[in-house]
Amino acid sequence: MTALINANNISVIRQTKHILKDVSINIADRDFITIIGPNGAGKSMLLKCLMGLYQPEKGSVTKRKNLKIGYIPQRMTSNNSMPITVHGFLRLRKKNNKNSLQNTVDEIGIEKILNKPLSVLSGGELQRVLLARSLLNDPELLVLDEPAQNLDISGQLSFYRLLERIYKERNLSILMVSHDLHMVMASTMQVICLFNHICCSGKPSVITKDPEFISLFGNDMANMMSVYQHEHDHDHDHQHTGNEHA
Repeated sequence: MTALINANNISVIRQTKHILKDVSINIADRDFITIIGPNGAGKSMLLKCLMGLYQPEKGSVTKRKNLKIGYIPQRMTSNNSMPITVHGFLRLRKKNNKNSLQNTVDEIGIEKILNKPLSVLSGGELQRVLLARSLLNDPELLVLDEPAQNLDISGQLSFYRLLERIYKERNLSILMVSHDLHMVMASTMQVICLFNHICCSGKPSVITKDPEFISLFGNDMANMMSVYQHEHDHDHDHQHTGNEHA
């Protein structure tokens, strides 16, 4: 089976400055990959290149034929002078059908806000609506750019738990940019640390010990992330006890 997306040594250059330099990444079926890095590291640009929204100056990006992608951008601006309800917004999606819409509404848990205008939604409600919309075309790959940046801690936890459930139930792949390192370590399978180039990558339990990660985020952050990952792995061990088949 071919990769969903493969990027080979891509570079983005603006006014002689490298936004991305020689970045290679492979996204396969059932991957859950999170890209982290400081502001200005090129994270959002990398997503745009991978989705075909921006053509890198160097390197190549190939996608599986007819790949279906769901996308939640970093920011969404709404025009309050032209109010639209949640239900109306979701119905704007092309090739939408009633059964698919209702199933997704139930899955994400937004039935009670369907008749609310988008302009009055809380941050958490809006992110759930955007998530629902991104799932309407039954994507093979879900791409999210800092989806929980405007949520409080409780909202972040709720959103990432929902995302983890969707990942498990829908059998899709997830590619996400996030600043919520403690949440990332509890959910993702692979972390890519980006600072215009790929500094390091690997499983969360490995990445926190990498000198490049420590250089970017500090020893205190690395130690805290290791604790989160250990507790998450411990919880999963308990959940799977007795569920294995002989």
